[in-house]
Amino acid sequence: MKKLMTRWNIENPWQFIVIFFVFSITGSSSVMIGRPFLKLIGITLDNFNPFIYYPTFILFSFIFYQIFLVFFGWLFGQFQFFWNMEKKMLRRFGITVKN
Repeated sequence: MKKLMTRWNIENPWQFIVIFFVFSITGSSSVMIGRPFLKLIGITLDNFNPFIYYPTFILFSFIFYQIFLVFFGWLFGQFQFFWNMEKKMLRRFGITVKN
């Protein structure tokens, strides 16, 4: 835990707990919103091949995850940490974000 706190530049254990809480609700929320969103736009397993549906579901869940990560980070007072993490993730995909 100390090693991770040092790597993430976290000063106290409460920040650590809040960060993991944000990660957990972000993951759950992105899946809970992704599936109804696909249904809303007419993409379901009933009318799409599973080889198309599941990659689409993963793509939309990933997009919602990126949005929710920054939103929940802001909501719980850890915006700067999650914004920096978001920029790092997007750089790995070849997307550059200005401050």
